[in-house]
Amino acid sequence: MQQVATEPAGEELSLAERAYRAIRDRLVMLEIRPGAPINEDQLAQSLGVGRTPVREALKRLQYERLIATYPRRGTFATDVNITDLAHISEVRQELEPLAAALAARRATAADRATLTAVLRELEGADSPQRDAAELMRLDLQVHRAIYAATHNPYLEDTLVRHDNLATRIWCLFIDRLSDMAGHVGEHGPLIEAVVAGDADKAAQLAHSHVEGFERAIRAAI
Repeated sequence: MQQVATEPAGEELSLAERAYRAIRDRLVMLEIRPGAPINEDQLAQSLGVGRTPVREALKRLQYERLIATYPRRGTFATDVNITDLAHISEVRQELEPLAAALAARRATAADRATLTAVLRELEGADSPQRDAAELMRLDLQVHRAIYAATHNPYLEDTLVRHDNLATRIWCLFIDRLSDMAGHVGEHGPLIEAVVAGDADKAAQLAHSHVEGFERAIRAAI
């Protein structure tokens, strides 16, 4: 299974963090379907870890609204509710431009190298060899790289959570969306603005991107 690249190369991750990131991305990409039961033993076996790291990961995922636990019933992947779109978009329309502007101002040489590498990946976004799931993973990769470049862990955590929830909605309607490659390709100018240090342009492009996301989803409903 292809995973979304979210951590810097060489970073040492705890078993709990590895489990968290792997389970999170399965939930975000709807590889674990909304409403599906969460089986700790099966997850631990598939990830090659013990149950303790999985339990720790699930506690975080419950806080992030990706899973829910019900007394006497068990733990399940949360449903994807289209009525949440407006609430999620309200947050992202304010914070995504802030993150883009901060990234443009604060990105280190390492951040800019990471973003430039992602930009090269984007150049082939419209390739027919790339399926929708691969494009969604690339979309996540772009957003997470920009959030990391803000060097504000509180803002990064908040936006990762909301982008994850938005991506679940996107994946739910992925078969009805006609221009996935175009949506993902929009990140090219945004990354260029961040790498160039143009905070105002980066903020403007980020705001337009979030608005376009909401319009595309509503058109697909």
